[in-house]
Amino acid sequence: MQVRIDGQEIELPGNASYGDAARAARVQDPLAARSDGEIRELPMPVAGAGDIEVLTFADPDGRMVFHHTSTHIMAQAVRRLYPDVRLAIGPADADGFFYDMELPHQLVPEDFAAIEAEMGKIAAENYPVVREVISRQAAIELFSSLGETYKLEIIQRLPEDAQISIYRQGEFVDLCRGPHLASTGPVQAVKLLSVAGAYWAGDETRPMLQRVYGTSFPSVAGLEAHLRLLEEAKRRDHRRLGRELELFTFHDVAPGFAFWQPNGTIVYHELEEFSREVQRRYGYQEVMTPWIFRPDLWQTSGHWGHYKQNMFVVESEDEVVALKPMNCPGHCLMFSETVRSYRDLPIKFAEYGPLSRFERSGTLHGLLRVRGFHQDDAHIFLREDQIGEGIAEVLEIISVIYGTFGLQYRLELSTRPEEFLGEIELWNRAEAELGSALDRAGLPYRVNEGDGAFYGPKIDVHVIDALGRNWQCATVQLDFQFPLRFELEYRDQEGKAKRPVMVHRAIFGSIERFLGILVEHFAGAFPTWLAPQQARVLPVADRHAAYAQEVTAGLRAIGLRVASDLRDEKLGYKIRQAQTDKVPYLLVVGDREAQEGTVSVRARGEQASRTMPQAVFAQALAHEARTRALELGAHLVEAEA
Repeated sequence: MQVRIDGQEIELPGNASYGDAARAARVQDPLAARSDGEIRELPMPVAGAGDIEVLTFADPDGRMVFHHTSTHIMAQAVRRLYPDVRLAIGPADADGFFYDMELPHQLVPEDFAAIEAEMGKIAAENYPVVREVISRQAAIELFSSLGETYKLEIIQRLPEDAQISIYRQGEFVDLCRGPHLASTGPVQAVKLLSVAGAYWAGDETRPMLQRVYGTSFPSVAGLEAHLRLLEEAKRRDHRRLGRELELFTFHDVAPGFAFWQPNGTIVYHELEEFSREVQRRYGYQEVMTPWIFRPDLWQTSGHWGHYKQNMFVVESEDEVVALKPMNCPGHCLMFSETVRSYRDLPIKFAEYGPLSRFERSGTLHGLLRVRGFHQDDAHIFLREDQIGEGIAEVLEIISVIYGTFGLQYRLELSTRPEEFLGEIELWNRAEAELGSALDRAGLPYRVNEGDGAFYGPKIDVHVIDALGRNWQCATVQLDFQFPLRFELEYRDQEGKAKRPVMVHRAIFGSIERFLGILVEHFAGAFPTWLAPQQARVLPVADRHAAYAQEVTAGLRAIGLRVASDLRDEKLGYKIRQAQTDKVPYLLVVGDREAQEGTVSVRARGEQASRTMPQAVFAQALAHEARTRALELGAHLVEAEA
């Protein structure tokens, strides 16, 4: 059997497993494999000739498999220590894992060491992780005998024709779809991180379970590096910095909605205006649509049948209405109001209005998961012959915007989900168009099977922050369905009615989420153009206050955000406060500066200062802000020269 493994052409025997394939390709420390878009366990037989990608811990999907087995190891360890435990669910991802469980006593962090030690024993025993497919009745009998009531409830919720699989490792067995490692041995270093409450099935009326979070690595060194990263992430946590820098707050009276303080409002509007400026260059027209609609609109769009559970539905005057979770249906209505010609296309509608989606309270997380938000949202209506050019232009805008922040990113092509609108032929065309656009742009991407929107496939863009973490932000969706459902038309060269194609796109994703990511990426130390306060003037003594105010007024007059610190405090205290506030530039003024019309400038993070004329500094700072420079100080050096 001829296969291609990570680019190598390799001949395998007919009964070869994916583990055999990894060994034939000499891949070090393989964890799983990917074939035909599916993750395969190493003991599984190779499905047939074709491409195989061997997954290691360096691959997010490889880490997911590693952590998935780790969560079973944790559950096994807890059961050994606390036989009365009842297990619920234990998901994993590329960063770690958790398990929801019911215990007769409350776990505390002091219990973690014993659980970790038992996990170490299970790893050392290197049990094979064995998958079995069993009948529904056998599964019910097995988990009934174990007293696992939560597992029984999961089984009962499965469709009648569902394939039920279990995994065994030593004396432990769990209900699970997989995939898993071949054995417990590779899990050499574990750390339990926290324990929290979680309602069973996310339902506030069901029992409160204990959710134990952890992470794991193939080596102690890798775990220690990760723990250092977690400490740095804690230091950069946007929720803490949001309060300290007076950017935004949250209150229980409005869960999932941010209260924007004056400083945060400045940053927010700077992002919004940057987006507007870029979009104007590419011919976008800004519009505003209502934020509440009757169900008719959502029934036409398909949201009522496919997305209603994520919408805020309100009854008023005996009428049901819904707050909009997205702008596309309203933009379709606006497109349909006018007779369009082929010459008019593409038409690009952009909108920044409020959106709201119902997120369960347990999933809310600062600005990163909210209920109320705004997108740099846009919809492009174009002819089929314009698809390639239209997608290429959006990819160019993504490059421009992310490049301004110095953000690297990776791309995923997300394909048809299980529940979808329309005909498969249209979906295949849309997926092919997106793939071709990415290929023509020469951009590498991976296929994310089944993760498209219900109305069309999409390109998802994951930005990579200063800590190497991935955040899904931009999305580009190609949609043949909405133009059909809303009966959108334009007139071709012969005057015949034609159906346009629609592109949904947002570059920031939501402004709230993107701003939260930026706070953590920059650790609150924004580049000058984004900083709420771009410079602070510090008089050495009271007699220098008038000159400090003169400097401040001059900088404000040219549109810069500057303040004077005139408090009756020592200069050292004022400097430390400005550093805590992460102000890009400190301007110290004393007798010499007042006499010579200069300022003593210290850029954020620098110990040394430089003295320069007021006007020279003003010109340099204005240029740095206007050009949205990423680094501080470069324009000061140029100005001095």
